[in-house]
Amino acid sequence: MSLSAILTEAYNFFRNHLQQLAALTFPLLLIQVVIQLWLGNEMLNADVENPQFGGIHAAAMMLLLIVFSFLIAALTLYLDVRSRGHDVTPAMVMKQSFQYVPPLLLAGVFSGIAILLPFMLFAAFGSFWLVGLVISFYLFARLAFVNFMVIVEQLTPLEAMKRSFVFSGPIVLKTITILMLYLPLSVIGGAISQTVAPVGFPLQLISDTIFAFFGLFVNVALFRLYMVSKPVTDEPAEDDHTEI
Repeated sequence: MSLSAILTEAYNFFRNHLQQLAALTFPLLLIQVVIQLWLGNEMLNADVENPQFGGIHAAAMMLLLIVFSFLIAALTLYLDVRSRGHDVTPAMVMKQSFQYVPPLLLAGVFSGIAILLPFMLFAAFGSFWLVGLVISFYLFARLAFVNFMVIVEQLTPLEAMKRSFVFSGPIVLKTITILMLYLPLSVIGGAISQTVAPVGFPLQLISDTIFAFFGLFVNVALFRLYMVSKPVTDEPAEDDHTEI
């Protein structure tokens, strides 16, 4: 299937399920954005020469990772059960998503380390940071399907990373193109966020949450690419979330 067809189908799904997607993800996105804004404000106000980051900041980072893992679990599970033709409510999906938070959290940490490591290593050599950035982005594309492997195929975090790396090989260019959609969304969202920030925290919170919600379209497009690229015989085993 062509990339344009995949994006069209993802757009139609996003538009047709807009209300349910909003009901499912907006509460988690609000919490996520609140934590991000608070951490960003703490970093801006920190002493440049002697920054002080304590336990409350570490706890906030951990909470952010848990909320993000819960968000991705709920979204991926919703996409999976809807692709199977099941009618579900956001509450049903949220309830079933809890079980996937620990493996997704571990998979996210392991993937994040693998992705950032080349950039950090090459950045140590000064002008070679761009090479590390390219390698890191390439690894990001190769590991973009980890959450689908954890939830749909019921793999462990490390197995999901290996499977995603192998699976994404033939479709890496399509994957990179879809991931590049984050760039205009981030630029526009960041510009609007800075514009509304002087108005007050509530408006900035709403603005950032809305753009974060529309950013989920990238996940929908990646899931559609995953579904059309799966071998016909590559069917997941029976699992708990089919009972939704």
